[in-house]
Amino acid sequence: MELWLHAFPAPLQIRDVAKAAEDGGWGGLAVVDTQNLSGECFVALALAATASERIKLGLAVGNSVTRLPAVNAAACLSIDQVSGGRFEFGIGRGDSCLVHLGRAPGRLGHFERHLKQLQAYLSGGDVPFDEIDIPLEYAAPADALELAEGPGVSRMAWGTLSEDSLGTNGSKVPVEVAATGPKVIGIAAVHADRVMFAVGADPERLAWGIDVAKAARRNAGLDPDGVKFGAYLNMACHADPDTARDLIRGPMSVFARFQVMQGGTPVGPTSEETAKTLHTLHEVYDFGGHSRNESPQAASLPADFMDRFGVVGTPDRCIAKLNELESMGIDKVLLSGQFNENVYASPEGAVARRLLETEVLPVVQGG
Repeated sequence: MELWLHAFPAPLQIRDVAKAAEDGGWGGLAVVDTQNLSGECFVALALAATASERIKLGLAVGNSVTRLPAVNAAACLSIDQVSGGRFEFGIGRGDSCLVHLGRAPGRLGHFERHLKQLQAYLSGGDVPFDEIDIPLEYAAPADALELAEGPGVSRMAWGTLSEDSLGTNGSKVPVEVAATGPKVIGIAAVHADRVMFAVGADPERLAWGIDVAKAARRNAGLDPDGVKFGAYLNMACHADPDTARDLIRGPMSVFARFQVMQGGTPVGPTSEETAKTLHTLHEVYDFGGHSRNESPQAASLPADFMDRFGVVGTPDRCIAKLNELESMGIDKVLLSGQFNENVYASPEGAVARRLLETEVLPVVQGG
């Protein structure tokens, strides 16, 4: 199992962040794509690539609304080349990047179309002009130019071409989808290389997600075992469980909210007690305190919920839960929300990170 860190793409700090992650033994470092709250993610990833040699790099996550599939593909290929093939592209329907533009997450049909076109570009394939989502009121068809000869279709005309990809070393850039509800899980299972579940660390909920994904592949006539599985998790390692919980209250509130983002009704298997917690979270959520430990939504999370939804406690307890999830088929864990400065900036946070890097990572990642 690979363990990844999450970070804001601050251009002046990202090189140090990447170097520290590599020195700390992490499997990968992913940055967010949220243009109103941080710097440009692909600029930061290029800088991180030049400051590291081993660690994988990723986006967690991009979206299908603010960038066209061709733009996302070109950015993927650029980071893949500059990093020597260490890049993995994560995408979702959008959250903070769209809220700060006055929009809700992207619509399912548009998201699926974007994902299919992105995979076509990264595989060296073509995308018909009439399938590209540029409104005619923004730009007329190229036929209006009356060219003697045009490209005919849209494709990436650069990159390191191999038989089935434009990726470095002949490997296509992996595409993974952040998924919570059954519809997005199904789309991800059919069109992505990995489904990254954002349903918490409860094995029952993850098992449900895996079942939904495999069923979607079977229904599409695909091998149910032909896609990889990962998870966005909130984790804090500390001898005092209350201290561990307090370190990740804000980040956990973000991912707990995803369970009730559409109308306040929880997705997946949910106990009555958990449903009440999620309903309260939905009612008090203040986006001005998004991901912050001192927010009303963070304060609303009870200890028993945090222990089920996250990975919290001593190194042995964290290792045991991660091993359980790996036995279910989860091969990648991204510590969502760990970019929050409240997690590691305090003395307690420094202890938590040291325990993760010295006692958890070597065991879970196999040395």
